[in-house]
Amino acid sequence: MSTQTFILPDVGEGLTEAEIVTWKVAPGDTVAINDVICEIETAKSLVELPSPHAGTVGELLAAEGDTVEVGAPIITFVSADAAPAAAAPVTPSVPGESGGSVLVGYGSAGAVSSRRRKAPERPVRASVGVVAKPPIRKLARDLGVNLADVTPSGADGEVTRDDVVKQAEQASVFRNIQTPEWGAVREETRPAPASAPVGLARGIAPGDPARTESIPVKGVRKATSSAMVQSAYSAPHVTVWKEVDASRTMELVKRLKASPDFADIKVSPLLIMARAVIWAARRTPMVNAAWVDTDSGAEILVRHYVNLGIAAATPRGLLVPNIKDAQLLGMKDLARALERLTLTAREGKTSPADQQGGTITITNIGVFGMDAGTPIINPGEAGIVAMGTIAQKPWVVDGEVRPRWVTTVSGSFDHRVIDGDGMSRFIADVAAVLEEPALLVD
Repeated sequence: MSTQTFILPDVGEGLTEAEIVTWKVAPGDTVAINDVICEIETAKSLVELPSPHAGTVGELLAAEGDTVEVGAPIITFVSADAAPAAAAPVTPSVPGESGGSVLVGYGSAGAVSSRRRKAPERPVRASVGVVAKPPIRKLARDLGVNLADVTPSGADGEVTRDDVVKQAEQASVFRNIQTPEWGAVREETRPAPASAPVGLARGIAPGDPARTESIPVKGVRKATSSAMVQSAYSAPHVTVWKEVDASRTMELVKRLKASPDFADIKVSPLLIMARAVIWAARRTPMVNAAWVDTDSGAEILVRHYVNLGIAAATPRGLLVPNIKDAQLLGMKDLARALERLTLTAREGKTSPADQQGGTITITNIGVFGMDAGTPIINPGEAGIVAMGTIAQKPWVVDGEVRPRWVTTVSGSFDHRVIDGDGMSRFIADVAAVLEEPALLVD
């Protein structure tokens, strides 16, 4: 009989801990190498861990919801030729020696492998005759799409991801970016059990209904709070903003949506905003730079490429994935990259690599009906741009008041790296492109 203990690996993010979200196996189960054994949540992403061993699951050493340090044992395996271990109750993580095993597909550095085997998903046929795989059904729910209204293009009449996205794009052209509708409950909490004891703190008498609850700060919320505190208290923030007549941007978006060249691509004002930021960063490179503290003193790192971050509100919290070398992409490729980034974030599948190495960020607060804001800079960057809602407002054109599509562009910057005149020029350039997108043709 041989027993191996599997320790929680570093999944390539340089993080020190992760939460066990869901166990996919139980004691006594038979597993093969690379079968998914559990799902963990780090500060940046959800990751499925594949089994490094073939055999029988012995004991689960951490419960769902436990936060476990990298290097701590989480599960044991009994070799295939040995008797299975008796089923045991799930216990909290405990210290101990691991078997020194290396996670299959992770390598010595702990990078997540993309070669993990997964059982093929079988399409599910609803009673109304719609054929679609479970992830496509979830995507349809998130985007508010009725699958019965979708024209399928897949084999045997199966609804594909592109079919759902195309149906979702039938929404008004004047929405900045399509997002699921806010539910009646906008913050997810864990309701206190009816039998939970009620404390005397804050004047709560015994027997009264619970008026407060404690929510552990971990995962994405923990990482976000740490990064925002680091940014706010290390970089001197200054914000500037400008109101913009974006009517020509809206006209361009409408034309692109009607163009056969963009028939299968999502187009929104965010696309023009992204192109504007890339164009303006080339004219003011310091907004794309970073302040770096070294042993010999501080340096300003000027980057001649743009890894464009897009702040995304997801079910897991705020994520900021970025499009690598966005300055190399034309309009169509950038639109495709934005679409992939958005859909991946909503499905909770943004990888750690997609969230690393950003150089400047856009936050689209207009989707929440906000006109303007003072965003906090992401650590490692010197600038962030916020795009407010696009709404019809009275605007003076050639001495006459006319209804125009108006938005507000604001930008926060690290005053150690760039001065007010530089950031003002940058925001003015972004605004100029939104007012006249033809400036992008150069």
